[in-house]
Order: sequence, then structure tokens, then C-alpha cells
Amino acid sequence: MSAAPTPDESGPDQLAQAAAAALRERLGIDRLDLALVLGSGWSAAADDLGEPLGAVELAELPGFSAPVVAGHGGQLRVVRTPNGRTAAILTGRTHYYENRDPQAVAHGVRTAAAAGAQTLVLTNGCGSLRREWGPGTPVLIADHINLTGATPLRGATFIDLSEAYSSRLRELARQVDPSLPEGVYVQFGGPQYETPAEVRMAGVLGGDLVGMSTTLETIAARAAGLEVLGISLATNLAAGISPEPLDHAEVIAAGKQAAPRLAQLLRGLVEVL
Repeated sequence: MSAAPTPDESGPDQLAQAAAAALRERLGIDRLDLALVLGSGWSAAADDLGEPLGAVELAELPGFSAPVVAGHGGQLRVVRTPNGRTAAILTGRTHYYENRDPQAVAHGVRTAAAAGAQTLVLTNGCGSLRREWGPGTPVLIADHINLTGATPLRGATFIDLSEAYSSRLRELARQVDPSLPEGVYVQFGGPQYETPAEVRMAGVLGGDLVGMSTTLETIAARAAGLEVLGISLATNLAAGISPEPLDHAEVIAAGKQAAPRLAQLLRGLVEVL
């Protein structure tokens, strides 16, 4: 039996196929129906989303590495949701600022697609430009602005992003929680937090939220045919709006404080997706 391909030996699609095959074999599942990627502040909401079918450390699957950011887990869990669907829960992700290329950032969503998933829920922790969306507020992503200057696509791969984030899925989310607002997410490269001037620029461009993840994954997901629901957790007011210096500890604290609401939201979503 030949060894699984490494990132240096195969393209991103082949590596995703190898990871999907390893996932199916390790956990004894036929396929996935949906996948959830839990960002900063969201990992505490990963429990009780369905009947556990198994778990594997991300670093044990081809092409993955262990998350390096505090507040992220390191597992891929698979559960049977209340409506009988098979869902993968990635409790960590690879960030572009970890000096990894966009292919590594997109590997998780490509693996989910290769394993059969058709629906993807991407979550993150972010800074809010809206004072009314204070720490602990979940916000649906209606659109994004990618300021990284990067893409996970290669060559002449022209993907329509007119509806990068599904309006149908956003409507389902509002059936679960009618109070959910929606806004435009702006991804910066990180890992440094944005300056007040950069935050003002994001607002001029039409942004409501600023963060360091999600857009590259969304691009890869849409290229793979996945329908995407994006949800940001406002963990702090952005620089220049908040009177206090920014600190990653407050991101983690906001996630812990919001965990009951996030858990209720995710439980409701997996029942309707």
C-alpha cells in the first residue's frame, strides 16, 4: 500500500482526496454531508451538536498540521446531527499568517468537499466596526473583502463570487435566531491587529467586521461547489473604536462568555442545514 501524498508530492485536490480517504477509513463513515470550521472563541460551542461518531487529531490526517493559535482546538470530530446528517466539526484552522501558503489554509474545506460535504459553516472571531455589535455578538457574513492579496486558486480559475455567502443559508440561520444581524467581513493578513487607520479604511470600503481568516477558505469552498454560511463572533470593538488596547486574551474571554449562545445557535443550525 503506497504512502499518502505529502504537500510536496501532489496538488491541493489530490491531497484533499487523500485526507478525505483517511478520514473515512479512520472513522468508518461513507461520506460527509456538511462541515463546520470553528474559529477563535467558537471551540467551546463544539459539544452536543449530535451523536458522536468519532474524532481524529487534525495533525494525523494528510496535509493538516496542529493549530497554533490559543482558543482553537486540534481535532476533527464527526457527529450524526438530529436530522440524520453526517457533519464534520473542525475545532481548529490554519491561518495565512502562520507562514503557510493559501493551499494549506484551504485544505480543510477542500477535504470536507472531497469527503462529500455540500454545505460549509465557517466561523471566526473578529473586531467590530459597529458599536452596537459589541463583544459576544454573532453576525452573519453577507459578503467579504479580501485584503490579503492572496488566493487559493491556481491559474485561470475564474470563480463567480457574486454570492460567496449563501442567502438561503443566512435565511435558515435567521429562522434559528431572528436577532442575527449581517455585515461585510474584511480580512487582513495579520497576525498584528489592524491599526485605527486601517480600520477606518475598512469602513470606507464598506466593511463592518475585521479579522484574519475565512475569505481564502470561502474562495476555495465556492470553487469546490460548497454552499457557504459565514458567522463572525464580535470579540472586541476594532482599533480606534475601542478605547482599550487590543489583546488576544479578550478574544478568548469573549468566546467563553458567549459560549452558551453560540452553542444554542450551532445546535439550531445543524438541525436545519
